[in-house]
Amino acid sequence: MKTDTKVLKLVRKSESDSVTAETEHPQAAQPAPAPRPVPVEKPTTVPGAKPMHAVKPTIAKSKGQQLPDDKILVEMYRTMYLSRRIDDKEIQLKPQNRIYFQISGAGHEAVLVAAGMALKPGYDWFYPYYRDRALCLQLGMTPLEQFLAAVGAEDDPNSHGRQMPSHWGHTKLNIVSQSSPTGTQLLQAVGCAEASYRINLIQELKKRWQGFHNDEVTYVSLGDGTSSEGEFWESLNTACNLKLPVVFLLEDNGYAISVPVEVQTAGGDVSRLIEGFPSLYLQRCDGTDPIESLEVMQRAVQYCRDRKGPAFVHAKVIRPYSHSLSDDEKLYRGDEERARDSERDPLKRFGARLIDEGIIDQNGLQRIKDQVDREVAEAADQALGSAQPAVESVTKFVFSPDVDPTSKKFDSEEQLELSGSAGTMVDLINRCLHTEMARDPRIIVFGEDVADCSREQYLDTVKGKGGVFKVTANLQRKFGSARVFNSPLAEANIVGRAIGMATRGLKPVVEIQFFDYIWPAMHQIRNELALLRWRSGNEWKAPVVMRVPVGGYLKGGAVYHSQSGVSTFTQIPGLRVIYPATALDANGLLRTAIRCDDPVLFLEHKHLYRQAYNKSQYPGPEFMVPFGKARRVREGSDISIITYGALVQRSFVAAKQAEQQGISVEVIDLRSLVPYDWDAIVETVRKTNRVIVAHEDSLSFGYGAEIAARISDELFEYLDAPVRRVCALDTFVAYAPHLEDVILPQVVDVAKAIAALKNY
Repeated sequence: MKTDTKVLKLVRKSESDSVTAETEHPQAAQPAPAPRPVPVEKPTTVPGAKPMHAVKPTIAKSKGQQLPDDKILVEMYRTMYLSRRIDDKEIQLKPQNRIYFQISGAGHEAVLVAAGMALKPGYDWFYPYYRDRALCLQLGMTPLEQFLAAVGAEDDPNSHGRQMPSHWGHTKLNIVSQSSPTGTQLLQAVGCAEASYRINLIQELKKRWQGFHNDEVTYVSLGDGTSSEGEFWESLNTACNLKLPVVFLLEDNGYAISVPVEVQTAGGDVSRLIEGFPSLYLQRCDGTDPIESLEVMQRAVQYCRDRKGPAFVHAKVIRPYSHSLSDDEKLYRGDEERARDSERDPLKRFGARLIDEGIIDQNGLQRIKDQVDREVAEAADQALGSAQPAVESVTKFVFSPDVDPTSKKFDSEEQLELSGSAGTMVDLINRCLHTEMARDPRIIVFGEDVADCSREQYLDTVKGKGGVFKVTANLQRKFGSARVFNSPLAEANIVGRAIGMATRGLKPVVEIQFFDYIWPAMHQIRNELALLRWRSGNEWKAPVVMRVPVGGYLKGGAVYHSQSGVSTFTQIPGLRVIYPATALDANGLLRTAIRCDDPVLFLEHKHLYRQAYNKSQYPGPEFMVPFGKARRVREGSDISIITYGALVQRSFVAAKQAEQQGISVEVIDLRSLVPYDWDAIVETVRKTNRVIVAHEDSLSFGYGAEIAARISDELFEYLDAPVRRVCALDTFVAYAPHLEDVILPQVVDVAKAIAALKNY
């Protein structure tokens, strides 16, 4: 083949391009307005292309490679050019304030079109990142759908106007909603592939489950900067450990905004660092060469379809435009470096190559470009005239519109029938998990140490772990290792995989071993799990239940086993937060959590796990407590205490002591923090006119501050005294018992607040 320098002279610049996508940087000069749209249909044959039998391509191919025919090669170019021109049109619209953000896929088009050709839309599953415009076009997303995202239209299938453009999502194509945090999609892709893997192991699901294919593949892409994220390594670890059919595509353009790859990665080549992962099919390619990219992607995909393990394709691409329109690469990239990238532009090289090989002539290539320009202009104009989302829609889909866990359907307290001997909170949570897993084979339980014994050959000779608090004891023995299993010691790994599984219809009930260690999963919880439904406009959901032991009063728990920072999570829209104080409530609320259709943070206070005072007989396999329904623990007329968790019993004891001084105290256990029972609060405030909010969280910025503020705001006329709070000190929980007693609220603290409020 001729050199690039010589071949590039064969490509004629389109007269309709004031600045073509192939030669110039768009920030230097914006494209001129496109001509008025003329309705066109995409031709079934490509104008100017030589008949397939007339020219035999001389493009080199590997042994055994089946080279695409001429028509497909030309269509590859067309999709690449279409992707670039959509970028350019958006770049033109952004300074006019007709769109509000732009980030391009320029320079990545070749490998992405190749990836789209190697995979099956609506059959395989896709977790792309924001550069993957050409992939989405190749899979079947239309230019109009991409422009609808850019203008924030109601009909945008990616997010219905809720996310930035280039945050891809399309249910018909199996493109799962993408977010802005880099790398969070990787663990979800692993979970998506793992769902198929586990369904094949679960006999109750294998024969009746729809939407799974024995040879389906999950695609996930990332940039070179994202490979610095810990979740990248966690995803590779699990994908290789389980030999999951995940194709990782690393689109390495050498920069993460302004940070070059040698600063990001030791040695400047991440694929060199991952060579030791077992069962990982590692391939490298020139991602600006569509033929080489297609050959490599086809091999990688086939490796996964054959269930040999995951594949990793390291594609070297370029970034001819700045990171986004909010960035100017001239500030940190030299002219010589940018010129070198320009010579590797996939559109320049591939267009010239098609002409040089006689697959299409110059006029034919020009007609394709003119046709695409008209198509892009027409789609942009149509999108600009489309309807915007209604303002009243902003609160829609924060939670499920179909399943309401606050409804009577989830309330069986009035039909309560207890039987058997009394059990602790641990016992009744465990029994709920057993009955729910027997009822619904979709339920998957995993986390750190939750299995009885990962090495199954020892199950008959050991008692089994079943969680550090024994909450999941005997679940693995009963339901098998396909449904109950241990995870790596990595909290983001647990939640991210659970999101991917839930997206496919499984019901993960995962355990974070201690609330104190939930923070590595915060990205997955805040930006993915809680947001997936809303950001996709109800196109996608992930109803995961996260069981989390929480709280202090353990004597020796100290700083890292006694945290209670629930307010961090209660302020996240889209996340249900539940906090039972008794064994009976734990059983009923967990059952509701499992059967509802929203993400749930289910907090289990460690101190309450085995207390005798909160034990209960078994309520039966259909017992449920609805979310948002408080429990009146004790009737009273002088003062109300609104509380939850470990402070329920402490408030109850303090109320009984106050009774000896003639003070009648009512105690309300919220049980559910998101949502909370405002009606019950209103009722008790109107009744007693004096209120204490008590909880284990810190005083400042704690959960009780919200309750106190709302009472003062909406019920001020019913108050005879200020709302008081009894909470932990604004410090950390110490190891020494006498220090912990001072830091955490005790019965005496509640009693003092009762006396002070009565005498106000």
